[in-house]
Amino acid sequence: MLFVKGLVKRFGGFAAVNNVSFEVARGEILGLIGPNGSGKSTIFNVLSGTYRPTAGSILFDGHEIAGLAPHQIINRGIGRTFQIPRPFRRLSVFDNVALAGYYGQGRHSRAKAQASAERALAVVGLPTDPRAEVGGLGAAGLKKLELAKALATEPKLLLADESLGGLDEHEMSRAAEMLRRIRDEMGITIIWVEHIMGVLMRVVDRVIVLDHGEKIAEGSPGAVANDPKVIEVYLGTEAQAQQELAAALHAEGAPS
Repeated sequence: MLFVKGLVKRFGGFAAVNNVSFEVARGEILGLIGPNGSGKSTIFNVLSGTYRPTAGSILFDGHEIAGLAPHQIINRGIGRTFQIPRPFRRLSVFDNVALAGYYGQGRHSRAKAQASAERALAVVGLPTDPRAEVGGLGAAGLKKLELAKALATEPKLLLADESLGGLDEHEMSRAAEMLRRIRDEMGITIIWVEHIMGVLMRVVDRVIVLDHGEKIAEGSPGAVANDPKVIEVYLGTEAQAQQELAAALHAEGAPS
């Protein structure tokens, strides 16, 4: 579905992303991990059109999308969430999602946007009552709202940016399982950026690890978690590495 080749994004003389290449198969959940400043969010911003790449190619469903504007990329079927939810607080929960749906896939129809919003809210478990207010949502509810907005655009590919941030352990497990159901039941391919490695490893099919803007590892969760270079640059100290690896590899359903 997605072919990224030689992707470079520079800010002045600083290369935030340096010659990164990868592919995403249709129906896959790909995990994108790495320490702060490794280039994860920059890649998402390039894929979604917020940034223009300095160099490289991005083929989505066989068409070059590098350098297109965000609304053009959304219309082609790539939706995304953001780390920090920023809803329109004067709008209801329903209208926030319907507004996103209005711009998805070039529909520009109020009726279709509202129907898409109802479906998206049902998937994430938020009320479809048009009177429900954003102010009544906690951290988990705001994360669900972000996800519903992205789903309302009816994407083929979802870029999920730190969907677990600010959630407790129970909420994390439910959010991770929701991403799996979105793939399985809705047929949406997912690239998932996440810092909570143990939870991510239980869900994804494959992992790419970034460090200082470059890809340093790629493979199954088990193989990546045992890669000495990943342990050194991402997990930190040996004690921390052992704790993270145990959570990732011994968690129920973790792919090997």
